[in-house]
Parts: sequence; structure tokens; C-alpha cells
Amino acid sequence: MAYLQITGLSVNFGGVRALSDVAFSVAEGSIVSLIGPNGAGKTTAFNVITGYLAPTAGTVRFAGESIAGLRPHEVARRGLVRTFQKTNIFPELTVGENVLTGLHLKGSAGLGAILLNRVSVRAEEARLRERAEEVLAFVGIAHRRDESASSLPYGEQRLLEVAIGLAADPRMLLLDEPASGMNPSEKESMMGLIGRIRQKGITVFLVEHDMRLVMGISERVVVLNQGQIIAEGSPDEVRGNRAVIEAYLGTQGESLATSSANRAPA
Repeated sequence: MAYLQITGLSVNFGGVRALSDVAFSVAEGSIVSLIGPNGAGKTTAFNVITGYLAPTAGTVRFAGESIAGLRPHEVARRGLVRTFQKTNIFPELTVGENVLTGLHLKGSAGLGAILLNRVSVRAEEARLRERAEEVLAFVGIAHRRDESASSLPYGEQRLLEVAIGLAADPRMLLLDEPASGMNPSEKESMMGLIGRIRQKGITVFLVEHDMRLVMGISERVVVLNQGQIIAEGSPDEVRGNRAVIEAYLGTQGESLATSSANRAPA
């Protein structure tokens, strides 16, 4: 059974159809990429899956449960967590405090216990701070824990956003253009991080424009164009698909065909 199952998904904005009868699945423990030209409907699909947008028609099932129509925090509580295309951090907080915000789903103390400063609250706070330290170390920015998030270089801000998502203890992590704005070295680091996330048993589903990254880490690739799926398969299958080359890649077709030489280890 598919971990994430999308069936007959359509989204209309007035007279404009952003998605039309979209269907695909993501297997548990896999890395799957959703690609397509600007305006193809990729972020719309992400928004529907994570509860930020209600579909006009269709179903979204995660781990066997229908989640279409749930609010974003309800989707996140079920283990499906996302990042955003534009960096979404709290710039006025420290790096460590940002990760603690992602841990709020794991806290159990009530308001009364917090106000009374009970021992149980202090113990939980210590546990959450320890977990925050583990997440920061995992993404490689533990040395920045006490610095203001706004002072981080852009690439490390992207890593911090991933850390916030991981702090919520996801079963599936949706990454919206995680390598956007990164230099080649930072993209290499992001590829390695995504691989390590999968090794922890977390399913990864991402939207990304960087074809080297997509072809280097994905087990399957889903291609959208004008709100409809035009191809789906392994990187090699998508790489050679003429409809993909014409509709999305254009003059990048030649570089796509040779990108297999740069694939990251599985």
C-alpha cells in the first residue's frame, strides 16, 4: 500500500484549473521528486497535501488515512511535515530556539503546570533542549545554536528550516525547493542531508528545479505540466522522456541526459 496516495486531485481558482485529475503515489521510505515548469501546479499540490488548500475534487490519503480537508497542524500531527519555498524561520530567535518551536508538537505540559513551574515541566524542557541539540548536530549547525537565526548565511538558514521540520518528528518530510538559492557546495551538502534523512526511516517528497539534485537522489520522479502529470518513473525513464524534455527541460535536455554520471550514492 502506498504511504501517500493522491487520486483524482483537481484544484480550481475561479475559472482557472491549477490541477486536473492528478494521481500518483509515494512509497514508504523512498525519495520522490515532483518537477515541472513554473506554474505547473507543484506548490499547489504541496499546499493541498499539507492542508493549506482544500481540493476541488479528489482524495489525499497518508498511511491509509484520508487527510484531505484537515488543517495544517492536524496534518503535521499525523507525521506529514513540510518546509517552504521561501525560507520560513523566526529571525528574531536564536537557532536553538527556532528548533524548539518545531518541537512544540512533542510537548505535553499544560498551561497550569507551566505557570506553576512544576518539576515535570522543567524535566520536559530539558528533554526538548536535548532533542533540539541532536537535530542541530544532525543537519550540521549545532555550533550556531546560540546565534540569531537572522545572522546565518542563506544556506544555513535553509538547513535550519529543515531542522525545524525534523524537530516535529515527521514520518514524511515534504521539501519545497530545498536547494533554492544555494551555491554548488551547499547543494552538495543538501543532497547528503536528504540521503541521511531517508536513512533515518523518514520518507522524503520534494519539489525542486535543480535537475542534478533531482536526478542524483530521487528513486522516482513525477512530472507536472499545466496541472497534469505528463510522466512518472525512475530518473532514467524521465530523463529520456520526450514530453518532459519538450515541456519542461527545453534546451536542458542534453544536460539531463548526461546527469546520470553525477548521481549520488543510494
